[in-house]
Amino acid sequence: MARFIFITGGVVSSLGKGLASAALGALLQSRGFTVRLRKLDPYLNVDPGTMSPFEHGEVFVTDDGAETDLDLGHYERFTGVAARNSDSVSSGRIYSTVLEKERRGDYLGKTIQVIPHVTNQIKEFIDIGDDEVDFMLCEIGGTVGDIEGLPFFEAIRQFANDKPRGDCIFMHLTLLPFIKASGELKTKPTQHSVKELRSIGLAPDILVCRSEGPIPEKEREKLALFCNVRPESVIAAQDLKSIYEAPLAYHREGMDQAVLDAFGITPAPQPNLKRWEDVADRVYNPEGEVKVAIVGKYTQLEDAYKSINEALTHGGMANRVKVKIEWVDAELFDREDPAPHLEGFHAILVPGGFGERGTEGKIKAAEFARTRKVPYLGICLGMQMAVIEAARNVAGLADAGSEEFDHEAGKKRFEPVVYHLKEWVQGNAKVQRKADDDKGGTMRLGSYDATLVEGSKVAEVYGTTSIEERHRHRYEVDTKYRKQLEECGLLFSGMSPDGTLPEIVEWRDHPWFIGVQFHPELKSKPFAPHPLFEGFVKAAKEASRLV
Repeated sequence: MARFIFITGGVVSSLGKGLASAALGALLQSRGFTVRLRKLDPYLNVDPGTMSPFEHGEVFVTDDGAETDLDLGHYERFTGVAARNSDSVSSGRIYSTVLEKERRGDYLGKTIQVIPHVTNQIKEFIDIGDDEVDFMLCEIGGTVGDIEGLPFFEAIRQFANDKPRGDCIFMHLTLLPFIKASGELKTKPTQHSVKELRSIGLAPDILVCRSEGPIPEKEREKLALFCNVRPESVIAAQDLKSIYEAPLAYHREGMDQAVLDAFGITPAPQPNLKRWEDVADRVYNPEGEVKVAIVGKYTQLEDAYKSINEALTHGGMANRVKVKIEWVDAELFDREDPAPHLEGFHAILVPGGFGERGTEGKIKAAEFARTRKVPYLGICLGMQMAVIEAARNVAGLADAGSEEFDHEAGKKRFEPVVYHLKEWVQGNAKVQRKADDDKGGTMRLGSYDATLVEGSKVAEVYGTTSIEERHRHRYEVDTKYRKQLEECGLLFSGMSPDGTLPEIVEWRDHPWFIGVQFHPELKSKPFAPHPLFEGFVKAAKEASRLV
């Protein structure tokens, strides 16, 4: 049976609970334990699938088709454990389940209340798969004191009481602000946060304190005294140059040892940190630099492309180069020539997105990359825009466009080279969708197989002709234009196994121009870079030598 670690946050949000959880999971793995991480979010959306990237950052998709919080991406990248639908839950999903049960009569006429019905549902979720791993790490979203988080805090209090003594511990992440005027590191916000936590029946076993620098011994002892934890269980979480140093930094602070001590696991297995030492060495000791432009529409918030950002970093590690990323607003090219803005880059990446805004700029970016022979990687919408560019400028289909944009405008303006995906095969079943279906959870989601053309660039990159990748889209390139486009040099180098859905396109006469319908960034890890990102950065590295 698993031991449970509950990670909560206080003082302010965005302190790095997800990163701390992921790093702790990696450290426990380094000592030979198995782990699984999950996220409990208090918002009322059923999942983040319908949220704007400006609201919540990217949506991370699992193999089994769950649309989840971006923290699950951190969990996967640091532990290599594939997340699944049961690793992410929101208040909306919990309440939906409870209300469905009430409508079916499962509660036998009882009055439905937050306690016990909602908290019981949360506890059932936490307990899923508890016999599969040694440690289950559960991060509670938000900060202590948030009204919407109270059912989750109450649920984990009950859960810890239900389990045998010593099976659950609590780790609390807070902020230690530094007041420059007085030159002091202030502990009072953390004290108040712990006081708030204790008022709802939870007491932290470990304090993780985010700060700009080290915690002086005096402040460490003060925190231990007033927050009722051992001094060695006060862990400093200092600002780092790279998130991939986090496992090593937390180990130096004694986080993993503090956790094992809290569970009474002695003697503790010795850690093997060679993997993370190699990762840190590749991050901090590059042998060159490449510049990559990400031409997107959510460039004001980098978290909207979090996995892409990290996958490029992984590709840089594999090639021993630093990837300098610059965010370019696609809407800029609606008004201006892209050349002056893109000429200094060694590679161009056009990511996914929804809606027509910025798409003409993405099409121009694809044209620039094709005509100037600049390495190009188009992901999801980035692939579709590359196909539309080819149709318009090479195949002679001047009105080529996407049905998605006609649907928004309410009238036909384009020759629909990209159309609304109405049906596809999932496992042994046929899935059907209509354009006016609910938005949430209705896309082609999760892991699907693809077959690659032998001798293609992408088959060379993968080293195989059979792959499996994660998808999140509701529009697809129409195969009725395949012959016309291939005669112009755009190879459909990857297809669904039944040959109906285009998965990958590439230009035959280009050094490195690949568009993919799926999201390869979701499966990239620092110790196992995704082949497409490794190949993309390698092409950028070669391009940098020609400049």
